[in-house]
Amino acid sequence: MNMQAPTRPIRTTCPYCGVGCGVLATPLAGGGLVIEGDPDHPANFGRLCVKGSALGETVGLKGRLLTPRIDGREAGWDEALDLIARRFSETIARHGPDSVAFYVSGQLLTEDYYVANKLMKGFIGSANIDTNSRLCMASSVAGHRRAFGSDTVPGLYEDLEQADCVVLVGSNLAWCHPVLYQRLAAARETRGTKVIVIDPRRTATCDIADLHLALAPGSDAALFNLLLAEIDRRGLIDPAFAANLDGLSEALTAARATLPSSTGLMHSELQRFLQLWTSSEKVVTVYSQGINQSDSGTDKVNAILNCHLATGRIGRPGMGPFSVTGQPNAMGGREVGGLANMLACHLEIENPAHRDAVQGFWAAPRMASKPGLKAVDMFRAVEDGRIKALWIICTNPAVSMPEADRVARAIAGCDFVAVSDMFGDTDTARLAHVVLPATGWAEKDGTVTNSERRISRQRRTLAAPGQARDDWRILAEVGSRMGWSDAFAWSSAAEIFAEHAALSGVAGALGSDFDISDYAGITAQDYDRLQPFLWPQSATRKGGRFFADGRFHHPNGKGRMIAVAPMPPQPLSREYPFRLNTGRVRDHWHTMTRTGLSPRLSRHLAEPYLELHPEDAAALSLAPASLAQVDSPYGRAILRVLVTDRVARGHPFAPIHWTGQTAPSGRVGALIDPTIDPVSGQPASKSTAVVIRPFAAAWYGFAVSTRDIAPDCDYWARAALPTGYQAELAGCQTPQDWIGEAKRLFGLCSDPLLVQDRQRGLTRLAFVEEGQLRAALFISPDPVALSRSHLASALGGDCLSGVLAGRPGQDQPDEGALVCACFGVGINTILKAVTTQGLISVEAIGEALRAGTNCGSCRPEIKSLIRAHLPA
Repeated sequence: MNMQAPTRPIRTTCPYCGVGCGVLATPLAGGGLVIEGDPDHPANFGRLCVKGSALGETVGLKGRLLTPRIDGREAGWDEALDLIARRFSETIARHGPDSVAFYVSGQLLTEDYYVANKLMKGFIGSANIDTNSRLCMASSVAGHRRAFGSDTVPGLYEDLEQADCVVLVGSNLAWCHPVLYQRLAAARETRGTKVIVIDPRRTATCDIADLHLALAPGSDAALFNLLLAEIDRRGLIDPAFAANLDGLSEALTAARATLPSSTGLMHSELQRFLQLWTSSEKVVTVYSQGINQSDSGTDKVNAILNCHLATGRIGRPGMGPFSVTGQPNAMGGREVGGLANMLACHLEIENPAHRDAVQGFWAAPRMASKPGLKAVDMFRAVEDGRIKALWIICTNPAVSMPEADRVARAIAGCDFVAVSDMFGDTDTARLAHVVLPATGWAEKDGTVTNSERRISRQRRTLAAPGQARDDWRILAEVGSRMGWSDAFAWSSAAEIFAEHAALSGVAGALGSDFDISDYAGITAQDYDRLQPFLWPQSATRKGGRFFADGRFHHPNGKGRMIAVAPMPPQPLSREYPFRLNTGRVRDHWHTMTRTGLSPRLSRHLAEPYLELHPEDAAALSLAPASLAQVDSPYGRAILRVLVTDRVARGHPFAPIHWTGQTAPSGRVGALIDPTIDPVSGQPASKSTAVVIRPFAAAWYGFAVSTRDIAPDCDYWARAALPTGYQAELAGCQTPQDWIGEAKRLFGLCSDPLLVQDRQRGLTRLAFVEEGQLRAALFISPDPVALSRSHLASALGGDCLSGVLAGRPGQDQPDEGALVCACFGVGINTILKAVTTQGLISVEAIGEALRAGTNCGSCRPEIKSLIRAHLPA
């Protein structure tokens, strides 16, 4: 990054999770950005997590796609756009509108999403547009619509700070939504808010829990049914509010039939939960992917909503159910109808009056008349040839979809595939006929909506590199070339936003909750100055919470409670005796195309891993740091073993982020069961039956290099370093010539320094050029034990002491594995402060080392280190 004098800061929004934090991005005169939290943004008040803080490290041009490509060759925009328009038009003419599809992303801006939805549903005439939000929040959408008649989040972030009790269910808030976690932790500290964490796995979020319920996986609906029955037993059903509800009696009957034993909880744990929830009028229940990613996720959502509806604890300060979204604009995508079963502005595609209204507003030649294919079914239709032309925008389904290998084969076999992305080498882009260079976060201009319905501006802070274009412009160009130039003739994102706002006024007149028609006449200047605001914003309603007045969006104006019969998980078999849970790590995002560019974000957890209970590990003869082969009926992965009692026996956990570019054998999506929730279409990504066995490695390796590393072995995982790259390696066959292998691996011709013990199977090589370490390779028959942080710091430098030993000399500090990524504080530095300085609290460590004082997501890890190494 060029550290020339910065210009003025630009207010924009973070592109990661659904918290929607405000960011001050200051462009540097020579390129790059300085990143700070926006103290005036109501989502974060200046806080940023480590991913947001590192955004300035991810805006370089390394790996960027800068020109369109057709069949691997560079092409001009006109040729590429003409080809897409022609292939889609020809396919529609021959096979009908449902023979084409768009698969889009919760990372698109609302304006991009709006144009894609308009083109597909109103002009192509199919609803075959779905989004990776289907993998994230579709069950929440379906649960909201069943209960409220609309996809409405009732509450606000400030409710977390006003509640007496906050329940986190299926949500590792500390790692997945760190800024909200910090707001909640501060409320607990200042006003004594009780925090309950419901999760089979003990996560970092449990650090602030007054009660952690490690319930049986999949039994969330049973737990909230038991809560509903207890609400009734204690006489806490609000009769006035219940008069506005349908289905109360049926929901209570189902709740009373639920057995406490199905939760796997001890009686005392269950009773304490019931007491805390029912005795706290101001209670917020936060839920996320742990609820949604299930084959009965919609029922789990409704079991939660039932409890708030029955008590009337909804839509008032400090109370209500709260769905927190995983992506930055999952909510904005829902607002424009980005899901295959929705219309724009929360209108219903099955409703003829709604379809007619949208078609009339758009002056569209045809209108989708039925829901389109949802994500899993969409790629099945690609596989069997029903979909013959596919456009994938801003997402990587060849990695992120369940049954990812099958999805990749389907894409590869499709007649015509276009991909719009920042990078041309993703697992998905490599399969496309046409790849289009799209702008990224810092180069885009538009709006996003966060989890509390707050619309914020994302502003362009850097010029688009090469020939990259905004997604909405690309879509509009194709729409124009397909014959609809008048409908896609916008000249700016502001014009699209104004059209979207005007359509919302039409929707509001039809009873939709989403109405931002106050902005229908917004000018370019006002759009540029737009401040964050909560929807709705119309002549009749301004922001705030929903449903406290008992008025809902079903035709009769009532809310609906749903009778939920909890579904037990499918039984495991001898062939596949483990149930795999999946999720995210603290410092990475989705398939790492952005976070993988930041060296410090890879230093906390640099390779794919498998959390395994100690008794399971012992039974499988898997030692810590060894490699496990994990097989499901759908695919295979090789993962590093992390032995921990954070997971229950029989229920291992693996993160989702690694790809063909970072760890091809660690792609967890290849394992995942494609079974979906029958209501929402959301895949059950957290309960795949697998078998685990030791990976038969003949050798293990670790490599560092100032150049990119090109491994060719059975297992490898690559990560960026400040001055190069590192790679973990393993193979089933031992090469005869390690010097030759090392030269090929690093692309070097010089002879290395060599230490070799053939009897013990140890080889260590270091390539030194002009007195500086260029690369090093360490081979062992067992997992390689050395100081990775020392080698990373030595790379490219002239201090060669301890390089072949793999450890620093006695006079050199070894910070150890990274704990605090915000300030680069390693485990050894923290342990030294605990054992030699007597710093025995997280606060004392923070004051001395700064660790844990920014985003706070490392505080639970620091606390665990203190507990484990506290001096007697």
